[in-house]
Parts: sequence; C-alpha cells; structure tokens
Amino acid sequence: MAVKKNVIAMPARPSAAAAKMSERKWGREAMDVRGFCLFPSLLLHAQARLRMTPTHLALVLHLADHWWDATRKPWPSKAKLAKRVGLSPRQVQRQMAELESMGLVKRNPRASALRGKLSNEYDLSGLVARLKELAIEFKAADEEVKRKQHAVARPGFRQRLPADDEE
Repeated sequence: MAVKKNVIAMPARPSAAAAKMSERKWGREAMDVRGFCLFPSLLLHAQARLRMTPTHLALVLHLADHWWDATRKPWPSKAKLAKRVGLSPRQVQRQMAELESMGLVKRNPRASALRGKLSNEYDLSGLVARLKELAIEFKAADEEVKRKQHAVARPGFRQRLPADDEE
C-alpha cells in the first residue's frame, strides 16, 4: 500500500514501560482514549515567574497536546482551542496575542493555494528558551536547599541565634 503525501505519520507509541507506568497512575481507560501529552513540570513550577495566567497555561498545554514532533509546530484552530478550554475563538485570539507579546508563543499564519487561509502554526520556541533560562535558576535554588539540608544534618551543627543586644 502506497503512503499518501498528505498524510502525517504519527509518532511511535511510548515505550511499554512508560505506558504501563501511566496506566498505573491514570488507569488504562483514560490512557487508551486520547493517549497522553508530555511537558516539563518546570512549566507548572515556573507559571508565576513566566507571568502566565491559568488561561495562558491551559492554552499552552493544549498546544503541547498538538505538538507531536519537535520538527513540526502545532497548528490547532482557534475554534478547536476555544472549544477545549471553554472560551470563544476571539478570546483565544486575545490570549494568544498576550502570550505572543510576552515572547512565549509566536503565531505564524498558514495558507494553502487550494483552501486559502488555514489555522495558525504556533511556535513555542520562546517558551522553550525561557524554560531553559529558568531551569538554571531553579536548579541553583534546589542545590542551595540540598546544601543547607546537608549542613543541618551534619554532627556538630548548631543553630546560631541572633545576639541579644537588649540585655
């Protein structure tokens, strides 16, 4: 059977071990219906630092759900995103404009000679770059916490209390 040029090959399913781990957490039924989406936990931990509202985060997560291959940017329609997050297409457009002004998402118009204007392609490289920057800070903070915990656990450590100047 010949492969059609207009068909996008789906990525391979995750390893059996990863699939089984996810099934144990979420249940086979939930995993079988729509699969799962990978994204870094740092995105959740850095949401406030990125100044992302809950709506921004929801939209980025839905974009990530459409981003199956690192070499192909996601292109869900505004209508599809709107339906998924319970907004109007115009509200999605405004939220995407905010994400774009924050430098996290870039909207690239797509068009076809036959069908005219298509849904935007969404470039998340700005978000990826910001997460890489923040990863350095988060890692340094984690290492500092570990260093302090290690120091407290050593024999002979004693908490130094502030000098009592009032006596």
